[in-house]
Amino acid sequence: MSVIIKEVGNKSELKKFVLFPFSLYGKNKYWVPPLIFDEMKTLQKEKNPAFEFCSTKYWLAFKDGKIVGRVAGIINNRYIENWGNKYVRFGWLDFIDDEEVSRSLINTVENWAKENGMEAVHGPLGFTDFDPEGLLVEGFEELATFGAIYNHPYYVTHIEKCGYRKDTDWIEFQIKPPEELPDRVRRISEIVLKKYNLKILDVKKAKELLPYGREIFHIINDTFKDLYGFVQLSEKQIDLYIKQYFGFIRAEYVPVVLDSDGKVAAFGITMPSLSKALQKANGRLFPFGFLYILRAMKKNDYVDLYLTGVRPDLQDKGINAILISEMQKAYAKNKIKFAETNRELETNYKVQGQWKDMNGRQHKRRRCYIKMF
Repeated sequence: MSVIIKEVGNKSELKKFVLFPFSLYGKNKYWVPPLIFDEMKTLQKEKNPAFEFCSTKYWLAFKDGKIVGRVAGIINNRYIENWGNKYVRFGWLDFIDDEEVSRSLINTVENWAKENGMEAVHGPLGFTDFDPEGLLVEGFEELATFGAIYNHPYYVTHIEKCGYRKDTDWIEFQIKPPEELPDRVRRISEIVLKKYNLKILDVKKAKELLPYGREIFHIINDTFKDLYGFVQLSEKQIDLYIKQYFGFIRAEYVPVVLDSDGKVAAFGITMPSLSKALQKANGRLFPFGFLYILRAMKKNDYVDLYLTGVRPDLQDKGINAILISEMQKAYAKNKIKFAETNRELETNYKVQGQWKDMNGRQHKRRRCYIKMF
């Protein structure tokens, strides 16, 4: 029987769209399920502020009456305005090992792109950089992290057979924090703190970080604006992400550097790894999912380093040494064995240089593909 592609038209079908990977990866020990309610919120127009400048369609593939694949197509008008590229994004792409299925899904996105006067399709990408992005091309036998794409190895072959080529890669490292910080890093940290009259924000609870949340995201907007595909966040998106993510934060894992005026100069965001907890929760907070997450937040020797940011006017002044110093203290105190760096552009040598003192092992690679028309 041939493949049938059906556009998602209601909330019930959207839930089927969200749940499809649970059947595709349910027995895979490296896949980390998303939280179902989070996925539903991200993909609904009335819940996600990104729809103020994005339009999207979702499709399901059926074969022999069963769902065998899914894909989202996204037109991010802010990206098009900022970068001048009339590209459609594809994301949330999953399919069984059947080339007819993958080709049908990808062709559907391409046809939609052409109907809207676009010049290319690229992805996997989401609405923003805070959504899952980058097809896994190396590291299939490494545990995924919260919010990252995991996919079967056959995806690579299927996508390339559809005429897609590499546009950019991100790489990821597993690092082993040293028990003691190298003297060189400690000295630089102390010198920079004094030279620029900086101080470390002293907080004990996540709620004490809330007043600095907007400044942190404004630094993200300023610092990341020239990175591949980045689209600056709106104030509504910033409010949403503060509400969505700051509840998961452990204050001791989020060093914030303030300037002499008490403004945020730099920050780093690390979280206890939620990968194993989310596997146990299997996409649901209730009845027991939230307990698994709470335990992972309190007792964990594995952490995920999500991002660091230094205000543009203070970059290249050694402030990263302060962040590394503060994170190392937290890692040592909590007996952290390993940290995941999450994705970094393969050309971001400055960031990668930070891991040379931490026994970094490059263990994953992700790719954004593109096809021009």
